[in-house]
Amino acid sequence: MSDKELLETHYDAKGTSDRVAYAFTKLLRFFADIFFAKRYGHRAVVLETVAAVPGMVAGALQHLRALRRMETDRGWIKILLEEAENERMHLMTFIHIAQPSPFERFLVLLAQGIFYNFFFLVYLCSPKTAHRIVGYFEEEAVYSYTEYLAGIDNGTYENVPAPQIAIDYWNLPPESTLRDVVFVIRADEAHHRDVNHGFADDLVNL
Repeated sequence: MSDKELLETHYDAKGTSDRVAYAFTKLLRFFADIFFAKRYGHRAVVLETVAAVPGMVAGALQHLRALRRMETDRGWIKILLEEAENERMHLMTFIHIAQPSPFERFLVLLAQGIFYNFFFLVYLCSPKTAHRIVGYFEEEAVYSYTEYLAGIDNGTYENVPAPQIAIDYWNLPPESTLRDVVFVIRADEAHHRDVNHGFADDLVNL
């Protein structure tokens, strides 16, 4: 899929919960742009911390739901927990690349604590809205990583060697660079985007 196709893949909000999810996502994007500007490596460290929360929360709540109702989870739990693990590996990769400051590490703790509790409550009240939020989050992630790739290509950001943790996780060639890492991470985010929008659509029809 081309950069243009990736960026143009967008779910149009339908109904109040979708519009709330979209507005909330744009609000967070606004603050991220103000705080991090074009420091994409540092932005990724904090935002991937948040991104790793939904899959774990949703997986746990879907697990409990399946136990209570004594019914199948339709394969959602495995997908959601794999998503959480994948996002955690994004974070671990960018920690090696960006070398976050003590203040940014504090932001990681703060963002995780606040967002975990927020998302837990949203998922309890409306799983559809929660998955739509994640879908819109991932749309913004694809956009940000596309900008990051453009910055690497035009020389704004040094195309440093890929950290070993990324080479091992994505089975990349030993000579891989930051550009290769950002490219595969963007593909992960596009997949998470489609999966979560799909889950939200499925919940509409239940």
